[in-house]
Amino acid sequence: MRRRLALLVSVAALSGGVAALPAATPTVALAKSCSGSFTHAVINGAEKCLRRGQYCAHAADRQYHRYGFSCRNRDARGSYHLT
Repeated sequence: MRRRLALLVSVAALSGGVAALPAATPTVALAKSCSGSFTHAVINGAEKCLRRGQYCAHAADRQYHRYGFSCRNRDARGSYHLT
């Protein structure tokens, strides 16, 4: 009889304890903040603030197109810049 009572109490405590747990709080991802003259973008999985004339990765040219930029302008050293 005592075993049944102990089992019943423990089951009631566990089921009540699970219901009393707080709901999982959602994680909030903070976006990178860009000033007014920049455009916020995600390039190769990293958040960037883009502006015309900045260095860029030519291999990611198609990703820059999503944000209205092109990575085709080369300078005398061979570095690419956003246009």
